[in-house]
Amino acid sequence: MQIERRHLLASVAALGLTAPALGLPTARAPRRAHPVAIASGNGLRTVELAVARMRAGVDPLDAIVEGVGIVEADPSDQSVGLGGLPNAEGVVTLDASCMHGPSNRAGAVAALENTVHAAQVALAVLKQTDHVLLVGAGATRFARELGFPAVDLLTPASRAAWLAWRANLSPTDDYLDADQQLGTPGQKEVPYTTGTLHCSGLDAAGNLAGCTTTSGLSYKIPGRVGDSPIVGAGMYTDGEVGSAGATGRGEAVIESCGAHAIVSEMERGLSPTEACLAVLGRIARRTKRPHLLDANGRPNFDVVLYALRKDGAYGSASLFGDRQFAICDERGARLETCAGLFQR
Repeated sequence: MQIERRHLLASVAALGLTAPALGLPTARAPRRAHPVAIASGNGLRTVELAVARMRAGVDPLDAIVEGVGIVEADPSDQSVGLGGLPNAEGVVTLDASCMHGPSNRAGAVAALENTVHAAQVALAVLKQTDHVLLVGAGATRFARELGFPAVDLLTPASRAAWLAWRANLSPTDDYLDADQQLGTPGQKEVPYTTGTLHCSGLDAAGNLAGCTTTSGLSYKIPGRVGDSPIVGAGMYTDGEVGSAGATGRGEAVIESCGAHAIVSEMERGLSPTEACLAVLGRIARRTKRPHLLDANGRPNFDVVLYALRKDGAYGSASLFGDRQFAICDERGARLETCAGLFQR
């Protein structure tokens, strides 16, 4: 079903409500029977909590930031927050962004250290400053000033993974591979992730919000920032149209302005899934560097995109269609299979 711009404009014509948690203007829209939240596959608990909080009257942005906080605090998920895989120097750095559809306000942090809840710090940038993005030492100092505790994010499991990665960098360096070391063998399997957590939410009044949080590319060059904290790349919300986000190879998403492009495709009439597939097609066509292509000329990496439209329609797609995403609506929280641009 296509949704026309004039219908969207009509549904948000009356402005001036107050979002209680933010003190920001909220757009009116036809009421829905139930809030909706969509997230990446590691966000099943996230969408369940976000919807529960929206049903209780919490602003959708506060609700989804609270929801992603579950995964940020889970050391078993090595793609975000506590226990995230570190950079090449063994330092865990976090990126996050969030956006409030009714007010068109955004907040983000990049290269944040020693702070579990990067999404909450990004939300504080939105609420308490006139800025959008804080980075590095400044972002970390801002978090300390607001009372976010300093926490060593490098768990024993993530430290072991980094040591194994470093030991296997080169056969000519001075570090022995795990099978060459004396005593207890080290970790032979080196985990690697481009994983991230995205969540978009829509409340019963038609108010939208989005959030993306990550520990970034495993063993990245220090200073590297991916798409997650970049508004319009790893996350974008238009209160009149929809919300979108991305996980996977951040460089490809940045170069395609992925999340903004998804929302633009929905605005011109595509369904959420169609919009995700259209942007993935653009990524595939514009991937030219030989080391990023497989034998068939297709990208040898993956990107997963997520979209939630203002009328509650949702969708997700990945380059290869072998991923799942989390969704929660009137049917409850569950995992569904992403559409695929290609088949493996």
